[in-house]
Parts: sequence; C-alpha cells; structure tokens
Amino acid sequence: MPKAVRALRDYSFFFDSGKSLSLGKSYTYEAVGSSEEELSGGEMEALEDYQTNEDRELKEKLLRKYSGYISTLKHEFSKKKKKGKLPKEARQTLLDWWNVHYKWPYPTEADKLCLAEATGLDQKQINNWFINQRKRHWKPSENMQIAVMDSLYGPFFHE
Repeated sequence: MPKAVRALRDYSFFFDSGKSLSLGKSYTYEAVGSSEEELSGGEMEALEDYQTNEDRELKEKLLRKYSGYISTLKHEFSKKKKKGKLPKEARQTLLDWWNVHYKWPYPTEADKLCLAEATGLDQKQINNWFINQRKRHWKPSENMQIAVMDSLYGPFFHE
C-alpha cells in the first residue's frame, strides 16, 4: 500500500467527521465538504513529513528515557542460552562423575563448583542436569531406600 494512501486512510476519520486535524504548530487541516475531496500533493507531503518527524522524535525521546532499561533487557536476553543439549564434553564429564558416584549421586557444593569449572557450565545447569539425571536414570537400591527412611523417620521400618 503506498505511503500516501496509508496516511490518508489513517487520518480519514478526521476528515469524514468534520473535525479539524491539528498537526502541531505549522499545519491545521479543516475538514470541509464531502469526504470525496482529496488533499493536494503538497498537503499530503506535509502530512507525511510531519508524521515521520513526529515518529522520529518520539523514538528518540523513548530511547533517552528508557535506554538504561533497554540495555539491561538486551544484556539479560543475550545471557540466556538457547535451549537444547549441553556440550558433549560437558555431558561426558558429568556422566563420568555420575558413574563414579552412582550409589549416591548428590554432589556437594564443592563438587558442583569443580564440575562447573571443568565443564564451563554454570551451577544452575549442573544442578538441573543432576536433578534430571536422577529422575530419569537413578533407582536407589532397596538398602539405600531403607537407610534414607531410617535417617528421616528412625528405625521404625526394620523388621
């Protein structure tokens, strides 16, 4: 759709209603007569120029006012990595730790820090990997389940 037609359509309700359309200090168009009357080429260009300048001024004003907030949001969004698999080397390092500690795969905070340093992942990713791995692949032995129940509830569950 040509720019002139779009601008005319956007402002046509002013002309159809018999109201005046004020374009700031310099331009005021009075809607007189029927809606079939058209703006001259010069009037349409003035309307488009005003709209373009007004849009530019508004954009600059908003950028000045919210630039700090926008840059913070950009930084936050850039930090977020795309969802998907962790790097193969990192997964292998975590899996190696998992295999060594399979009976009790709960790394200490020190273990998590070492794993984060070795893999290049952050601690939240390490935590999530272990949570998911335990849910998907770990079945504590019956003895382990009894030991956990004893530690939580006392020796009530023994025969």
